[in-house]
Amino acid sequence: MRDHYLMMADYNGWANRLVYEAVATLSESEFQENKGAFFGSLSGTLNHLLATDRIWMRRFTGTGDAPTRLDAVIHTEFAALADARRAEDERIAGWIRDLTEEDLRATFSYTPVSTPTLITQKLAPALAHLFNHQTHHRGQCHMILTALGKPSLSLDLVFFQRTPEGRKHAG
Repeated sequence: MRDHYLMMADYNGWANRLVYEAVATLSESEFQENKGAFFGSLSGTLNHLLATDRIWMRRFTGTGDAPTRLDAVIHTEFAALADARRAEDERIAGWIRDLTEEDLRATFSYTPVSTPTLITQKLAPALAHLFNHQTHHRGQCHMILTALGKPSLSLDLVFFQRTPEGRKHAG
């Protein structure tokens, strides 16, 4: 199971790099334009992903800054947001590299931002959510980029698995 999450952490970083490279070509107004995604714009969506990753990593590790809102705006400027995203992806991957199979089977407890009810669950399913959540909202980023007339991105896991970085997980 650990190998699966190592692959997902690497895939997550790879896919985020592709999205951020595409977003870097936009004007400030395009970056901020509300295109009807759940968090409106690319700025809103990318900030949401960074916010929720920080929330989950705080739950998992007990360390790091974590906003108290799912719609928190961590950075208004794209360059600062991109730097923070790279750092968070490295943090996630580094933490997962240190996990053991026993860690993945262990339970942890947290209180959701949206509902003040204590939740206890195994770590592995929560990690599956972390990566699925990223994929879900990266899909919205893809939609926004397409709506802005930008080329389509190939973000599928299988495309990552065909890259040199992804092939190391092929087994």
